[in-house]
Formats: sequence, structure tokens, C-alpha cells
Amino acid sequence: MQDQPLICIKGLKKSFGKLEVLKDICLEVNRGQVVALIGPSGSGKSTLLRCINLLTVPDGGEIRVDAQSLAFSGSATQLPKDRMLAGFRARTGMVFQHFNLFPHMSVLKNVMEGPITVLRLPKAEAEARATALLQKVGLAERAHMMPDQLSGGQKQRVAIARALAMQPSVMLFDEATSALDPELVGEVLQVIQSLARDGMTMILVTHEIAFAREVADKVVFMRDGVVVEEGPPAQVIDNPREEATRSFLGRIIGHTA
Repeated sequence: MQDQPLICIKGLKKSFGKLEVLKDICLEVNRGQVVALIGPSGSGKSTLLRCINLLTVPDGGEIRVDAQSLAFSGSATQLPKDRMLAGFRARTGMVFQHFNLFPHMSVLKNVMEGPITVLRLPKAEAEARATALLQKVGLAERAHMMPDQLSGGQKQRVAIARALAMQPSVMLFDEATSALDPELVGEVLQVIQSLARDGMTMILVTHEIAFAREVADKVVFMRDGVVVEEGPPAQVIDNPREEATRSFLGRIIGHTA
């Protein structure tokens, strides 16, 4: 299993009413690889992430994460039972644009909650894990604060620690910096960069093209629900083959090919 891709997506389809958002998506992500999804708004990037995490149920195709495979066939799809579904989602840690922290819980308890309720970890063990992760994201001294006492960048770093607490196989970032003030973006990108150095498998939906170039092993350009082009950043960002990719990058970063 070690030499197989950690994530394998085949023929993934998703429609909302008559709008076909994902059209036969195929994607492989190797263990330890960082994949950046770029493309215009409405191209299906966030929907793809939500399908991998099963927050959105695909209409067709297959998803394999590690050893667990799921096949989808519209309304006939049988999702796993609640406990198995929670376990599958725990393997695909998701960080959203908006932090979704529990407002009535301290920072520490936000990070402890998943391991206690889903993984059935003893409280002391969950607390030790949460404390270590808050240290990792630079927020150990904020452990007993409430979310409304934090900046947006700090909230997002807590959200990252909370996802990591479930010890996922892969981290999914859906525009993790887009809701932040510009001066707070860097602190979140630093944490993501440190995870990349540690070998964490990640899929990032991002408009931060310079960051994608720096941190990603593979860049995937999507438009209108299809993968138009994928490859190393030096190819897709610096020397794109497809006119659609060149046009998009030209608008975003004044790229000329």
C-alpha cells in the first residue's frame, strides 16, 4: 500500500440541479505530497474538497483515501454508518475559510473535542495532544482563551490544530486565508508551510499563487468542473501549456507565457 497513491479519485461527478459542478474528475495524491488546486471561482475546487471529505456526496465515481474506498452512484449510494463516516472524515482533516470554532469552548477544549468524542481518547491524553498541537501552531499561551478573544489568524491556526488533533491522513484547506485581513495571512501560511516540511499530505484550494508555487509539489488548474492542466509548479504556473491556464494566471498575477 505504501507505493500506492494515498488518495485516488476516479470519474468523480457532482451536479446541483442542472448545474454540473464536477465533470469526471480524476486525481491522484501521493503520500507526503502537497497539491494546490487553483482556478477561477465556480470551477469546482471547493466542491471537490467537500466530496473528498464527504461533506458533499458525489453523484458518481470513486474515492479512495488510504485503504478505504467508496463508490458513488447518485441516490443509490450507500454511505457508511455514522461512526464509520466520522472515522473517514477524521482521516481527511478539513480547514474552512471560516473557522467554525465552538464559541462556548476554550481554545484547548476546541482542539480536544474531536479526539474525545470521535476517537474516544481519554481526557488526559486528548489534553496532552491538544497542548502539543497548540504549541506547534504557536498558540500555547492562548490555550485557555475563548475564540472571541482571538484574531482571525489565531482562530484559523486553532482550526488547523483541531483538524490535526484527529491525526488525519491528509489535510484539506479550502481557501484557508481568504477570510483573513492581509496582515494575518502570513501567520497561517507559515503553519501550512511547516506542515509541508513535516511531510503532511495536503490539498490546498488557494488564490495565493506565489505560495502555491513555493509549497506545492503539484498544481492542478481547474475550470468549469474539469481538470485543465496539472503538473509541477514550474510547469503549470511558470510555463503553462493550456491557453485557459495562461489566461487565468495572466489575470491573477500578470503572467505572460
